[in-house]
Amino acid sequence: MAQESAPPAGDAYEAHGLSAFGDLQLPKDFPHFPYVNPDAPVGGKIVMRVTQGSFDTFNTLNAFVLQGDAAAGMSATFDSLMAGSGDEPDAVYGLVAQSVQASADRRTYRFRLRPEARFHDGTRLTAADVAFSFDILKEKGHPSYRAILAEAERAVAEADDVVTFHLSERRGRDLHLIVASLPIFSKAYWSTRDFAASTLEPPLGSGAYKVGRFEVGRFIEFDRVDDYWARDLNVNVGQNRFRHVRYEYFRDEQVMFEAFKSGIINFHEEYTASLWANGYDFAAFREGRVKREKIETAAAPNVQGWYFNTRREKFADPRVREAIGLAFDFEWTNAKIMYGAYRRTTSFFEHTPLKAEGLPAPEELALLEPFRGKVPDEVFGEPFVPPVSDGSGNDRNMLRRAFALLTEAGLKREGDTLRLPDGKPFEIEFLDSGTRLQPHTQPFQGNLRRLGITATSRIVDPSQYQERLRKYDYDVVSVARQGSLTPGAELRVFYGSEAARTPGGLNLAGINSPAVDALIEHIIRAGTREEINVGARALDRVLRAGRYWVPMWFRPDDWYAFWDIFSRPAQSPRYSSGAPGTWWFDAEKAARIGWKG
Repeated sequence: MAQESAPPAGDAYEAHGLSAFGDLQLPKDFPHFPYVNPDAPVGGKIVMRVTQGSFDTFNTLNAFVLQGDAAAGMSATFDSLMAGSGDEPDAVYGLVAQSVQASADRRTYRFRLRPEARFHDGTRLTAADVAFSFDILKEKGHPSYRAILAEAERAVAEADDVVTFHLSERRGRDLHLIVASLPIFSKAYWSTRDFAASTLEPPLGSGAYKVGRFEVGRFIEFDRVDDYWARDLNVNVGQNRFRHVRYEYFRDEQVMFEAFKSGIINFHEEYTASLWANGYDFAAFREGRVKREKIETAAAPNVQGWYFNTRREKFADPRVREAIGLAFDFEWTNAKIMYGAYRRTTSFFEHTPLKAEGLPAPEELALLEPFRGKVPDEVFGEPFVPPVSDGSGNDRNMLRRAFALLTEAGLKREGDTLRLPDGKPFEIEFLDSGTRLQPHTQPFQGNLRRLGITATSRIVDPSQYQERLRKYDYDVVSVARQGSLTPGAELRVFYGSEAARTPGGLNLAGINSPAVDALIEHIIRAGTREEINVGARALDRVLRAGRYWVPMWFRPDDWYAFWDIFSRPAQSPRYSSGAPGTWWFDAEKAARIGWKG
């Protein structure tokens, strides 16, 4: 299909979609996304484990506020003005909105809504609902929404089918995509309820699914809306084909896997290399009733690491943070625990063109020069890369280097105890809500103890874990963040100084750096992809020089195991696996293996 382009900046235009740079791959009348099967049948149930948010419980069905642990899958119950494409990392196409007009200065976006848009109770979805949703997210939504929407000035319902967003002069490059992707809530429904509170009443939505049965701490099920108003729109054709979608919660990883082996779970994304290597010697797999697939994508991998809480004095010195990182032997961990399946993460933009490598290019130096003397000199040379160990699990050269750094930072060894400059023993607590990372963390902690550091783990229940994150009450915490090829305003949320000061923010390391803030703003306002790449590489150098984390590992593919009751299109999206959104229940396969689920 021919690529369509919006007029360059300085011209107003009307289009069927939006992108970061004005170009859309698909024309106005495209029948469906290229990576779906438009004839995929509807039926069956897919049952999955929870892989995002709180893994083993939930206590609210409002996923858009700070209060409570939200249930998985709630986003499927809400529509947005536009929907993303798996083939384009920075483009959206009309869903509730049939078209959008952009002003010449790109500060005003006027969306025309489809008159057939409806909430699940049959009431019309109007511009007033869109404007209300924007206002309530800015006022009472999770702090991450408030941060991302800071430069969106207002939303005005001009008519039932027209809503206009006014963006500030300092708007970020992708802000129009963000407002077009916001969930839409019913103004009438929420007029009698507190949006900021947790709730177990299913909120009124308009999406392809609605909340069905659920039991707190055990499962939540979503039922396909058969009369869904947008089921035949091109952005939905060939998707949302399961009659029921169910998420199961487990407190124990082994119990979860046993549930998969027995068919309680029928679709499983695997994250544990030891299970992938050794866990599939069971009857259903040997007989071919359970299948496995690795699906490669061009998407940016997750960015995963142990983050130091630099708000705490003991982590204030980057030499201390680097020393701690030297105690982690990735090569041994990958070989002995992860069966060589992973690669070492070294960058905040790993496995993408945004990753800093070699000496800074002139364009990068132009961005970095204003901060010379205010950031480490290393920023202007080769970016920091964690050294490769000898794979013994106890690399003495790395530990000697670590001890030298600790000594330079003023710490002293007394017998088996390393003491901070104030004389207190150096103690580190790794906070987590589950035990999945313990096999990787414990050898790391063993090396820290060799340095005289008391390193322990504390596993708490999910509610306590979330509360401690909100209050920044931790020493070290691990997190995996979704990578991006087109980073934007979310960088403020993850690494910006304001987010570091905001309770409930996602700047877990507490990064507070004028250089980081300035580079983030440059990236957000970049007008071309090359400008984004240059800005991200410069930011990567500064973040890596700060030693804010101990980077973990990544894979360039996704691993799936599933009972052989599903089919999928021959073509996957370029920037995702397409699983399970483009898959469907295959009744013939299910009959062939005697599926009774």
